[in-house]
Amino acid sequence: MEKNERHVTLEQKRDKVIIRTSIIGILTNVLLAAFKAVIGIMSNSIAVTLDAVNNLSDALSSVITIVGTKLAGKLPDRKHPLGYGRIEYLSAMIVSGIVLYAGITSAVESVKKIIHPEKPDYSIIALVIIAVAVVVKIVLGKYVKAKGEQVNSGSLVASGSDALFDAILSGSVLVSAVIFIVSDISLEAYVGIVIAGFIIRAGIEMMMETLNEILGGRAEKEKTDKIKGLLTDEQEVRGAYDLIMYNYGPDKDFASVHLEVPDTMTARDFDRLTRRLERKVYKETGVILAAVGLYSYNTGNDEATEILSGVRSRVMAHEWAVQLHGFYVDTEAKEMSFDVVMSFDVKPSEGIQIIYKEIKEAYPEYDIQIAPDVDVSD
Repeated sequence: MEKNERHVTLEQKRDKVIIRTSIIGILTNVLLAAFKAVIGIMSNSIAVTLDAVNNLSDALSSVITIVGTKLAGKLPDRKHPLGYGRIEYLSAMIVSGIVLYAGITSAVESVKKIIHPEKPDYSIIALVIIAVAVVVKIVLGKYVKAKGEQVNSGSLVASGSDALFDAILSGSVLVSAVIFIVSDISLEAYVGIVIAGFIIRAGIEMMMETLNEILGGRAEKEKTDKIKGLLTDEQEVRGAYDLIMYNYGPDKDFASVHLEVPDTMTARDFDRLTRRLERKVYKETGVILAAVGLYSYNTGNDEATEILSGVRSRVMAHEWAVQLHGFYVDTEAKEMSFDVVMSFDVKPSEGIQIIYKEIKEAYPEYDIQIAPDVDVSD
């Protein structure tokens, strides 16, 4: 099976799991919301009513997750040649907005109840339904979270975690109801404030996490280390550098990298090497190696080796210098070039100026070219 066909098949399976799991979540949350709304209205309980609103917002979130997944699954076209995968991040942003709105609304209603208190009136049936809702939410949360981790869906993982958290909130409502029945002390509005606070916090965290995905964060160290390991396992490759990951939606990762190979390697040999590595990296990690550049290193030149040692010792003496690579020197033409990875503790322009001055003083006869690299992967 071709790489693209296999990717589409896996993506279709993933979408089916997300949609099926989301539908289960929608049906469960709608039923819970309906039961809790009836109980809240009949018992005059603001906490139970807000818990019902929370379940309803969860159901709406699942609907948006389905819509986002379907849109993200659209095939690439001329306008969007890399597909629509990032739509999932937009749908997650909408979900976080809904959660945040539900939390703020809940807080406002709870404050109103504190200012104008009304005593609730619980029945045994109401308590039983709330208790059952707690159990249902725990089961649903574990199921949805497990499915989300299985298919690498941030939306499902978040929904599952939210459901488990909802179980705790529903449990607090149940406890406040029992306290009222036993002691006639109403904690309804205050429990509502607590629930609203947790909902608002969850909405903000979801929004920040999605923003990080959209802006582009540092790639996972485990994945980058594995890719570099696969690349450097090849006998011809002395090092793999400048690995940059490009994400176009969940499980849609592209990457570019520079390989350090001997200066005796031909273009034909390098072509064979890169094609072999592209297949291996995709098979082992699911990452598409979209671009492979090369650095050549000097072979059979003792003078070049001595110069490299001198340059490396001067560059790496600086704490903000993370790595030196891509070094090549032409001792006859008196030309030297290399890349320096710098931490965020120094401005690239300042770092290059410092290094250039030091190397130029040590090797004044050389034309020196230094390229700054950003520390994008651990």
